[in-house]
Amino acid sequence: MAVTSLTTFLWFDTEALEAAQFYVDLFPNSRMGNVSYYPVDAQHPEGSVLTVEFELFGRPFVALNGGPAFPHSEAVSFQVACDSQEDVDRTWNALISDGGSEGRCAWCKDRFGVSWQVIPTALPRALQGADGYDSAYAFQAMMKMSKIVIADLKPN
Repeated sequence: MAVTSLTTFLWFDTEALEAAQFYVDLFPNSRMGNVSYYPVDAQHPEGSVLTVEFELFGRPFVALNGGPAFPHSEAVSFQVACDSQEDVDRTWNALISDGGSEGRCAWCKDRFGVSWQVIPTALPRALQGADGYDSAYAFQAMMKMSKIVIADLKPN
């Protein structure tokens, strides 16, 4: 027997289809896939969405409407690397809109409770002291931010 793939499942109460569509609309190289529905005599009403297959950045995911028993937590999160401040701003603002929340050091939660870290590609280089950044300054600056502002990773 060969292991052939890995798919991330995201458990939702009833928002699987809405969440999958939101993520597919937000991220490039993403698409919706098959949707399955609850049968008769299941824990949710017959015909309501059970699972939604989708891809983000070409990677497979399944959103499951399993009920409120297992809410999202920071124990599982996703990091999104952005090339520009404009991309950071757009992604961050979309994720925190409509009930999402800001955290510290590039962390946020979307309206579904899923945790994300939205970083500019410059951040790891800044923290390593590359490209003219002072790593200690960049670290201290990052620790004071919610959304990362590239320009603020260097002293004025």
